[in-house]
Amino acid sequence: MAVRQPDTISRERASELVRAWAGGRPGPLGSVLGRHTAVDQVGVELRVETLKRRSIKKASKVWALDLAIRMMDLTTLEGRDTPGKIRALCAKAIHPQPGDPSIPSVAAVCLYPTLIPEAKDALRGSTVKVASVATAFPSGQTFRDIKVAEVKEAVAAGADEIDMVIDRGAFLSGDEVVEIKDACADAHLKVILETGELGTFDQVRRASILAMAAGADFIKTSTGKVQPAATLPVTLVMLEAIRDFEKATGRAVGMKPAGGIRTAKEAVQYLVVLYETLGPRWMTPDRFRFGASTLLNDVLMQIEKERTGRYQDPDHFTID
Repeated sequence: MAVRQPDTISRERASELVRAWAGGRPGPLGSVLGRHTAVDQVGVELRVETLKRRSIKKASKVWALDLAIRMMDLTTLEGRDTPGKIRALCAKAIHPQPGDPSIPSVAAVCLYPTLIPEAKDALRGSTVKVASVATAFPSGQTFRDIKVAEVKEAVAAGADEIDMVIDRGAFLSGDEVVEIKDACADAHLKVILETGELGTFDQVRRASILAMAAGADFIKTSTGKVQPAATLPVTLVMLEAIRDFEKATGRAVGMKPAGGIRTAKEAVQYLVVLYETLGPRWMTPDRFRFGASTLLNDVLMQIEKERTGRYQDPDHFTID
């Protein structure tokens, strides 16, 4: 008789937990989901406003800006993306500021699955990972077997990470995430909740917990195609869900706000909220990412300002 591997047992357990919640039966996730206590919306918003006003010393700010770059998933998800654009994006991902070796590489590039081979070739020899969107991005609306096949194709093409979209109309059924996680093999799975369509903080918390129970390595706010996308209050709700999930299960899950984060000031505010909620263990690209397309240049400009006392001309930085 074959012995089940631990990861298989974990997935079966996750699927059991998800089905227990979806069926309305009490189970181990009950207290973590907060089924009987609504998220305090006013409290969340007040907490965010308080943390946004935190003053940061210059040395800490420079460190935070450097960390923000190392946490970035430099993203292009446009219908007009071409192999040439991907190669330019990858060059910037490796060397965000050519000629300045003190500026680190970003964590990953995020793109459509058909462009994975181009990115893998352009990134060869670097530390930058390839993240691919999948599962009928950005809507999540297609047949499940097509979603699974797309993920398998993306992994076979060389994706290190998969950013999947949940079917928001059926997010209380986490079985899909379990199946996609299995299709990912060794690739990390980021589950996009599209929080702008979930309606309430309670729904955001529930979707977060269910995605984590089903096997998500990261939970992600948004596709960037729906407004509102990432916001600090929603991110705080998701970070608190991660904190409570780890306390209940012992498993640490990462977080990726994406969409609408454009300035260095905003990035630092997100890092303050992250630190105050989850502590120093999450201050690493292994557990926190920014999904961004325009953020990098603003961070580079702010680093130059902190170093020299003056802003660099925006034309000094590459667009892609």
